[in-house]
Amino acid sequence: MQMQSVRVRMRKAVVRSWLLDPSRNAGSILRNISQRASLCSSSKPCDSDSTDPNTSVPIIDAGSSNRKPVSLWPGMYHSPATHALWEARSTIFENPVSPVPSQNQLVGVAKTPSQSRTTIFYNFSSDYILREQYRNPWNQIRMGKLVEDLDALAGTIAFKHSCSVDGTTRPLMLVTASVDKMVLKKPIHIDIDLTIVGTVTWVGRSSMEIQLKLTQSTQGNFNTSESLALVANFTFVARDTVTGKSASINQISPETEQEKFLWEEAEERNKRRKQKRAEYKSGENRDTTRLSALLAEGRIFSDMPALADRDSILMKDTCLENSFICQPQKRNIHGRIFGGFLMRRAFELAFSTAYAFAGVAPHFLEVDHVDFYRPVDVGNFLRLKSCVLYTELENLAEPLVNVEVVAHVTKPELRSSEVSNRFYFTFGVNPEALKSGLRIRRVVPATEEEARKVLERMDAENSKL
Repeated sequence: MQMQSVRVRMRKAVVRSWLLDPSRNAGSILRNISQRASLCSSSKPCDSDSTDPNTSVPIIDAGSSNRKPVSLWPGMYHSPATHALWEARSTIFENPVSPVPSQNQLVGVAKTPSQSRTTIFYNFSSDYILREQYRNPWNQIRMGKLVEDLDALAGTIAFKHSCSVDGTTRPLMLVTASVDKMVLKKPIHIDIDLTIVGTVTWVGRSSMEIQLKLTQSTQGNFNTSESLALVANFTFVARDTVTGKSASINQISPETEQEKFLWEEAEERNKRRKQKRAEYKSGENRDTTRLSALLAEGRIFSDMPALADRDSILMKDTCLENSFICQPQKRNIHGRIFGGFLMRRAFELAFSTAYAFAGVAPHFLEVDHVDFYRPVDVGNFLRLKSCVLYTELENLAEPLVNVEVVAHVTKPELRSSEVSNRFYFTFGVNPEALKSGLRIRRVVPATEEEARKVLERMDAENSKL
């Protein structure tokens, strides 16, 4: 009877797991549950993560995502990696510590980068189910899902930096404030194992910068510098959950020379950001000569369209848009829409815009600076508007397509619409398509507002930030 009850419980667990994630194979789920049952029968507690024996850095397996009740997590709309990352944070929901230390007790403790450093591993080479969830129609990596995972990993690291050793945290709301440029240094393959390592590199009074490095070794080459595929810097800010005002966070105490170097780099980036914001507000970036040159071709399109350059197109004619209601399944632990979800939706719209514009599937090159102006709440009506801002045609063999996506939070009841996010992406075009006669057109602005946006992005691209 006891054996039968165990089997019944296991069958129920299989059915429950299948309903929560129908893409999982029932046999693999059953094996996973059996393995977990045998592991949990020992005296040691079950641990969702392993540890790199060389660095003592916790490693999260992106493919193991259904080991704890999903009801413990705030939302269920996650990729396999974000499932695993929620598990890493779920102890605060399962085992709340009482009493919670005061804010001064927690803030007064400086943290080292190693205390929050986290690694997530994608076993693409042998995990078919995981690989299929990250595959795009061209048998390449679905970059939007990786961008979503990067934000989730950065959030986990921000959470770990802001809590005590036993997992106790203050009532803070940690939100993504911005993302610095992500540059793809080499192609990412769908059938080769992938690793993302993240760590806090810089801390201000209420903000922190987190650097993420994505590596993928090929042909047995495990040299870190040669396997580095992408670097991204996320800035998170802390808000008091009651007042909504900025809240102090633990300072950072770099230990190694590399950590000190990263802190200095991040400090310099922070200074440059402040300087650029001040310049923009004071109007120092306005250049009437360049504006006039950009608008000249647009006036011909408006006044004499028959004489317009056949190799050019108006910016407004490259636009795409989609709209959706923000559902509760997409919320984060603070009840607001997960920033990684917004980044993925923006990326996929930008990809579609570049695809429709070029006439051939583009390949991702970089994410430029991303700004999160205001949070997006459950129930908000979100509109994503995209357009090709400009193309870079200096090298006709390698043209670049620069796409802007603007997210608007619209409230029909109040007849209001506010910008919540701005995203900028750069795509390349397959050289083989260009050899076959494909031509990429110049994009020209028709209004002064459009021209100013183009100049702003060109200046940002040419800066060292």
